[in-house]
Formats: sequence, C-alpha cells, structure tokens
Amino acid sequence: MGLQEKNYFLAFRESLLCDQHERFLFSEVELESLDVEISFHLPDVSNKSYQIAVLKDEGKRLFLEALDLRSALSQTDNEDEFSILSAAAQVVTWHASFKYCPRCATELMMDEMDLAKVCPSCGHHQYPRLSPCIIVLVRNGEKCLLAHSSKFKSGRYSTLAGFIEAGESAEHAVEREVMEEVGIKVKNIEYVCSQSWPFPHSFMLGFMADYSEGEITPDGEEILSADWFSVDDLPTIPPKFTISRQLIDKFIEEM
Repeated sequence: MGLQEKNYFLAFRESLLCDQHERFLFSEVELESLDVEISFHLPDVSNKSYQIAVLKDEGKRLFLEALDLRSALSQTDNEDEFSILSAAAQVVTWHASFKYCPRCATELMMDEMDLAKVCPSCGHHQYPRLSPCIIVLVRNGEKCLLAHSSKFKSGRYSTLAGFIEAGESAEHAVEREVMEEVGIKVKNIEYVCSQSWPFPHSFMLGFMADYSEGEITPDGEEILSADWFSVDDLPTIPPKFTISRQLIDKFIEEM
C-alpha cells in the first residue's frame, strides 16, 4: 500500500474511496474523466504533494467503493502513510459536515488561500474540525491498567481515553477521565506522543501516569471492566498502528 505507487491524488465522495484492488491513490489522468465536485490540497508529507478530489457521483468508471479506513490504516507501511490517510479522511469528513455557515446558514465557499471555508455573507471562516482528546496508560509497579469499553469487540482491552473539555488542561483531563471511568487517582502524568485519529476528527494526546490511590471501579457505561495486567499476562490489545498500542509497547519496553 505504498504511497509512492501513484501520483498525488486521492478520490473521495463522502468517504475515502478505493478501487477493486484496494488501491486508494490515483493519477491526475485517471480523474480527468470523472465529475469532480471540489478538490483540496493536503499538507505535504516527505516533500510529496497530495490532493483530495471529491466526486459528485460514485466514480463507477474506476469501480470505486468505500474504503475500510481502519483496515487501510492497519496495513500502512510507515508513519507518512498513516498521516496522509488520516488527513484525507478528516478533510473529507469536514467537507461533508460543513456545507453552510453555522452563524447565518449561508452556503459556504472555499477560501482562496487556506484550507478553510468562508461565508460570503457574514465572513465567518470554518476550518477543518479537530477534537482534542487524551489517552493514558496507568502504571502500577510492574502492571498496567487496561479496560474493556462498551464499544470494543469481546475480549479487547485498551488504555483509557476521553475528550478534553473547554477550559481544562490535558493533564487535568487525564486525572478527570481516569477518575470518571475507573474511580482511581493518578500522579506523575507524563506526555509521550500524539496522533491524528480520523474517527471522525480526533487529535489524541498520549500520556503515561502512575497509580496513586483508590480501587478500580468501572463506571458501567463507557467502561464495562478494567484490571491490572502484567507484561506476561496481557489480554487482546489494540493493533500496532494505534496510539494506545504505542503506549502499551512503551510500558512493555520499560519492563
């Protein structure tokens, strides 16, 4: 699935599209015969330029169909591929979601300079939406805290995560989310890494933290079960491309 195989154009409708061979990059020539609604320039990756072409129709001439984004991300060869797929998915979601001005309901137009839409009536600028979140692995000696969410498949455990609320710091969000979801306090909160997460437009800030006090008590709504796990006794955990797995792997390396 190397990005170098084709030239700089991604084909979309309201979601990422691929052909019958699960190929998602197309040449400019391949798009010439298609009815393109609008195209966007994506941030350059490794000195390569990419565009999204949003199609008016289903692009049947290329046998296009909706791409399984999670599957595609799991097969990416490197961080650059993950970044460009994530950016593409978030931009097309933004385009599909924001057609009209949230202030006066006038149809938005593309900004001539930036990746943004502008209202011709009131001048409001609408940029691609990002929702900041925290995700944290809590350590307790030689064990780490993993939880099973109501959204997970049976047997899957992962780190804790949640959205940052208006006016709070990322560190406070870590403390609050851990307390709300499993009822314990943490200390020594340490930032590790970040990841753009296109489901649909999250920006994940990854942390490690140490257990401070309290008994694990899942909230019963978002978190159905949670426990301390040693490196030698881990449950089914997220795939390699996820930031949660990066945090878990970091803990494994520390041990």
